[in-house]
Amino acid sequence: MVVVKGFPFPLFPPDSPKGPSPDSDFTLALKRTAARIGAWPWDPEGWDDSYSNRFGHGDGWDDETHAGIEGLQHWSGTISATGNVGEATFNFLRSVKVPQGRTHAGEMAMDSVAVNQINAAFTQNQTKGTVRDKALTRAVTQLGSKESPPESNLTKYGDWYGENGVPWCAIFATWCYEKGAQDAGFSDSPSFLSLAASGGYSDRYDYVPYIVSDARNGRFGLSITSSPIPGDMVCYDWNRNGEYDHVGLFEDWLNDNEFTAIEGNTSTSDNSNGGQVMRRTRSTFGQGTVFVRVAEP
Repeated sequence: MVVVKGFPFPLFPPDSPKGPSPDSDFTLALKRTAARIGAWPWDPEGWDDSYSNRFGHGDGWDDETHAGIEGLQHWSGTISATGNVGEATFNFLRSVKVPQGRTHAGEMAMDSVAVNQINAAFTQNQTKGTVRDKALTRAVTQLGSKESPPESNLTKYGDWYGENGVPWCAIFATWCYEKGAQDAGFSDSPSFLSLAASGGYSDRYDYVPYIVSDARNGRFGLSITSSPIPGDMVCYDWNRNGEYDHVGLFEDWLNDNEFTAIEGNTSTSDNSNGGQVMRRTRSTFGQGTVFVRVAEP
């Protein structure tokens, strides 16, 4: 097999429950490798770094130019043709040679340019750090996202969770952590139930009081922290009556008391049911505030 620094991370097309995967040099490397084999058009200047549905699934397993990753998986004879890239698919592509009749026949399909792209993606992923970091990164990418139609609580996060049309701030936080875990190369965050394990997401963290209760009791890898770091969850009790109403992802301190957080289902006119993803400025003096740390895998 071609030697690389490591497997950067799994890739999932947008139509996968675990997708879409973030744009990356890893996708460029796979397009290059697939093109040398004959499963994708050769167009290095025109390729983008998005792991699209078309590249993942192709136009047909026997398509001469657009078989995609799914076609390559079928050609392997041993890998399930899903369009998702895991280590089995990655190692297969590290092992195959350019077929006879094609330019560079007999050479390894994954050439030095692809290796450099893979190594860059692997190094970047390693230095990004924790699932917590990746969850916050995911949250930031969603800024401006709104429920549709307005005041419906209908969102892609609720659809993903299996509970659409209900208040969704905690569902949004769950989505960020699950996607963040997958971006880090894990199947799911240890504090949340995985789709594979449960056959569907439970209501463990669709409700903010559950988060606070489990953190206070040390359940499922949650704990209370007085020194939050970026990506920790922050829960709010607007009325200071012990009933926590809202949750977001802590972003950064502005001063000793004020901080920013990325929150789902909020607005400047309705803190807890405002219908969009926003960066909010909060003060620890403004309400009951609990910071929650999520365990790393």
